Amino acid sequence: MTSTPLAPAPAPDAAAPVTGRLRTVLRTVAIVSCLPYIVLKAAWIAGSHLGIPAGSSLLDHRTSMAVANGASLVMDSAVVVIALLLTQAWGRRVPAWLLALPMWAATGLLLPIMTGYPLQLLVQVLGGRTVNKGDVGRPFLHEWVFGVVYTGFILQGLALGALFALYARNRWGHLWQGTLRGLPDTPTAPALRAAAVAASLLALVPGTLHLLWAAGSTAGLNEARAADRTSGFYVLEAVDVLFVAATVAGILLLAFRRGSALPLRVPLALAWGGSAVLACWGGWMSVASLSDVDDLAEQPTPALVLIYAVQMLVGTLVLTLGAYFLAERSAATRPAAPRA
Repeated sequence: MTSTPLAPAPAPDAAAPVTGRLRTVLRTVAIVSCLPYIVLKAAWIAGSHLGIPAGSSLLDHRTSMAVANGASLVMDSAVVVIALLLTQAWGRRVPAWLLALPMWAATGLLLPIMTGYPLQLLVQVLGGRTVNKGDVGRPFLHEWVFGVVYTGFILQGLALGALFALYARNRWGHLWQGTLRGLPDTPTAPALRAAAVAASLLALVPGTLHLLWAAGSTAGLNEARAADRTSGFYVLEAVDVLFVAATVAGILLLAFRRGSALPLRVPLALAWGGSAVLACWGGWMSVASLSDVDDLAEQPTPALVLIYAVQMLVGTLVLTLGAYFLAERSAATRPAAPRA
């Protein structure tokens, strides 16, 4: 009787130890960078005025402030959980949606800060006025708070982004291999195109208003925001326009893909980041606008309420389309079960 030779053992991956160390470093950076924000929020909930000047509008509604600080503390603490999920073996067994959805939300909340804050600092260095105020003529927070907190957010975003890229490449990398040209036609392609066009048309509403505000218009702004415009305000409005454009470009490229040699990962990344920013910041600003506002000059105008709602709608729609696209692609690339 002859024996079947054993298959040679796979060669060890020389890059694995390096990647493992990189994940450890990134996880440490993500967790440590959360601490300043968590400490500040916990102090404010406990009644401390650390970093809050006398007369700040944050002191006007103590109950609302405590609730908002508690919610944001929980949100930032979730970064620690996500960092562990992305670096531990048990994180590979978590259902895809349970990891992808919080990561999508974190992307949406952190990306505008990661892009907008450095640009604001650059404008300030070049002579622009970027004073941060919540109320016209009233102090909001000491300047050092923004520096500490936003620097922590930027580090969180960079570390989480790198960890998620490594994790997603190992678990789902096969879903975005190839180019748009190589995507097969599917029965749902017409529906995807119609939904992509609808989302793009809706995105014109916030995109147009953000563009007008970036250009200096006050149409649709409440009295307080119109009076408190600085160079930093114009920078953030321009950044908002870019994220609207990224969302539209990403979903249209996925829907109308014929003849394009563009790598598939490019429109997926545009749709992921853009939709997250639109939905999450639209939701965050909607919640903020519902808080008690005594001054009529600070109450949100119908235009502000509208763009927040439309941003949430567009972002959620693009997220749904992207999730369906990936689910369909996953089903198409899954090996067929052997017949009995």
